[in-house]
Amino acid sequence: MENKRPKVGVGVAVIKEGKVLLGKRKNAHGEGTWSFPGGHLEYQESWEDCAMRETLEETGLSIKNVRFGTVTNDIFREEQKHYVTIIMLSDYDSGELQLTEPDKCEKWKWFTWDNLPDSLFVSIENLLNDKYNPLDSRE
Repeated sequence: MENKRPKVGVGVAVIKEGKVLLGKRKNAHGEGTWSFPGGHLEYQESWEDCAMRETLEETGLSIKNVRFGTVTNDIFREEQKHYVTIIMLSDYDSGELQLTEPDKCEKWKWFTWDNLPDSLFVSIENLLNDKYNPLDSRE
């Protein structure tokens, strides 16, 4: 059996007017689930830079006040994948919300934390299981 190691992902809770931004994933692991913008941490990239880069690439939005939130240990049993996901918190800064990667994301939508959609990405399910609310972690 090959030696499988967890990968490092970054999920970005973009906060605007008391809501968080979620996208419905497609053509990737977790297809059909709602997740934060985010992706893989690149070699020698800071968590903050990764959060800003991924959010801009995926949504067209600029973010500010980027800071560490928490970390989740995400095991995707069906896909045989394991991620350690760094959850970064941020505030919306500027830009119009766009579907810039329609091959990877079906749509973006703002949600209150107490009214999240069904079918959540594993890292968000883990946040809920841990009773972690990104909106309560404001600085």
